[in-house]
Amino acid sequence: MRIKEKSPKEIIAIAVRTLEIEARSIDELKDRIGSPFAEIVRNILKSHGKLVITGVGKSAIIAGKIVATLNSTGTPAVFMHAGDAIHGDIGIVEKSDIVVCISKSGNTPEIKILIPLLKTRGNTLISIVGDINSYLAKQSDFVMDSTVSIEACPHNLTPTASTTAQLALGDALAVCLLEARGFSSRDFAKFHPGGVLGKKLYMRVSDLCSNNSAPLVDVNEDIQNVILEITSRRLGATAVLKKGELKGIITDGDLRRMIGKFPDYSRLKAKDIMNSNPKWVEKETMAVDAMHLMEESNITQLLVMNKKKYIGMIHLHDLIKEGII
Repeated sequence: MRIKEKSPKEIIAIAVRTLEIEARSIDELKDRIGSPFAEIVRNILKSHGKLVITGVGKSAIIAGKIVATLNSTGTPAVFMHAGDAIHGDIGIVEKSDIVVCISKSGNTPEIKILIPLLKTRGNTLISIVGDINSYLAKQSDFVMDSTVSIEACPHNLTPTASTTAQLALGDALAVCLLEARGFSSRDFAKFHPGGVLGKKLYMRVSDLCSNNSAPLVDVNEDIQNVILEITSRRLGATAVLKKGELKGIITDGDLRRMIGKFPDYSRLKAKDIMNSNPKWVEKETMAVDAMHLMEESNITQLLVMNKKKYIGMIHLHDLIKEGII
């Protein structure tokens, strides 16, 4: 194999041509979506089993991605390599399962051995196949036609446009099932509790403030001690209390304004410079709602309350660290 020198212009042209071919392969699929596709969706929805997605080669890799998409959107699915299936892995297929077989040619040796075994077991067989006259297509109960006119490969050999078409049909199937099941963003979060969406839907203010200290001073505290409290707690603010009752908040900004307003502030007390109308949230407030309140109020801290009792503080940085923002 000899490397052929390509200019930047030629490289760009090849990349654009590849994308155009693959985009065309997807666009051609639209005319093939009709009542048979709708029947596939309806049959899957009525099924009491799982989807078993199988294939060989590049199609097997596409099958794995489709399985991941289905599982994350509410449709139970497993991957079974067609080659491994004929050596024992077919045991994963139960009678109530629907099998989706993905193949460009529909005539590979592994497929020709596997299909009769599935038919004998009585499983519904759906194919995503690039040749509707192939053995696989003729043996299938339902067919999704993934035929492409040409691969992006200049030799028309390497699966490129064909695997793009397979993947697109798998996504179309998954999204149809998702919407038919009424699968919501909250449902999605249940399957992705560690993701950003999961955090937005489940993380509460109490989960964040528990990691922070709870800076506080009395209304009659000297300014020097107020400064020390804010500095040592590193949250840029402190709550101001009177006999355990929240009376206000003092922030870094309040201290700067104090310096500009009072040439001699050594005799001031916390009550003299506090904001007596602080923004606060209950500990069970969703973290994402706390974020919105910060944005609307143009502030970086919120006091956290538990039934009118001050228990701590959250900072904008807490939300950033958790990926809420």
